[in-house]
Amino acid sequence: MSSVKPVILVVEDEVLIRMMAVRGAEDSGFEALSAASADEAISILESRADVRLVFTDVNMPGSMDGLRLARAIRGRWPPVELLVTSAFGDITAKDLPERGRFLAKPYDDDVLSEAFQQMAVV
Repeated sequence: MSSVKPVILVVEDEVLIRMMAVRGAEDSGFEALSAASADEAISILESRADVRLVFTDVNMPGSMDGLRLARAIRGRWPPVELLVTSAFGDITAKDLPERGRFLAKPYDDDVLSEAFQQMAVV
């Protein structure tokens, strides 16, 4: 079995929520990277070929929100899994790119960990 941990990229502009999600990913056995904006996330994806899952908030400042980021990732990095979160429950399956999944805020650590396990384990 490989000792390399799957990599999750957490994209969240709220620092405390970002830190909690990163800790949750690490506690679930993943390597976690973090970005405070979609632009930062794109830069990380351009420099790292090992990102397995992007967990992004919808509402973020910058050039694009989390839904636009998810669609951009699906177009440029098709193998990367996408988990989108928002406190606003108006996101539907048709808003998400193919294979995208939605997790409503607030989420608890167990639900987040389970989603990471289901989506990021190769």
